Amino acid sequence: MSDSSDYVPPKVWTWDKASGGQFANINRPIAGPTHDKALPVGRHPFQLYSLATPNGQKVTILFEELLAAGRSGAEYDAWPVRIGDGEQFGSGFVEINPNSKIPALVDRSGPTPIRIFESGAILVHLAEKFGAFLPEAAAARAETLSWLFWQMGSAPFLGGGFGHFYAYAPTKIEYAINRYAMEAKRLLDVLDRRLAETEYVAGDQYTIADMANWPWFGGLALGRAYGAAEFLDVQTYKNVQRWAKAIDARPAVKRGRIVNRLSGDPSEQLHERHDAGDFATRTQDKLAAQG
Repeated sequence: MSDSSDYVPPKVWTWDKASGGQFANINRPIAGPTHDKALPVGRHPFQLYSLATPNGQKVTILFEELLAAGRSGAEYDAWPVRIGDGEQFGSGFVEINPNSKIPALVDRSGPTPIRIFESGAILVHLAEKFGAFLPEAAAARAETLSWLFWQMGSAPFLGGGFGHFYAYAPTKIEYAINRYAMEAKRLLDVLDRRLAETEYVAGDQYTIADMANWPWFGGLALGRAYGAAEFLDVQTYKNVQRWAKAIDARPAVKRGRIVNRLSGDPSEQLHERHDAGDFATRTQDKLAAQG
């Protein structure tokens, strides 16, 4: 190893604000709000507070798929949460997600608003509510939920592990990158072997398991994550490539992946989503016109 260190962990760890890294300004070892800020509320039954990260994309893709499938009751307002500015620590957001992570949803379709946080919980809630993208048969349902929670369990290794140390850490640590690159490739191999047997992740049906896995593993396969496509040799995972491209071509996925996107190609940004017509006139175009 080329990055040996004389670091010895202290007996009791204390918070070092100068630890560095892309997200050092918002990371902290305590929970709770840092400031008072109420959340906006739109006119639709569902109020989503999110950002177009892989976890955020899961939910907006499901909403767009539900609407495309004719579930008109799934209309939603999607409000951006600028996590780089610490908006996830506002009092209104912490009230609906005490863990201060996006996405968070308030279901106002009934007499009493219901909060749902954690992307997997939101996917299950919506799929059950609308009877779509989650099979009813016991075996197929169990398979879908297994692959959904497989992704939830793998995300820390792929994002907080590989993604952080390869793309965001202030220094390149050989041990950490090797450790998590190995795990990222193992996970890609698990998925590739599965997709050699089935069209979709959970079987022959397109489900919330695909919507959960695609923003993460599809993003890697299509070269959209961490600038790591060549490093991880993603083209060798032929079945993942086939699956990733097929889902990428779905119109609802094309819409869902740009909702609450605040950076990158302007043609792939929709800062807020309040109506299907917003896709025809991007939010940033409206803001530019007002300026």
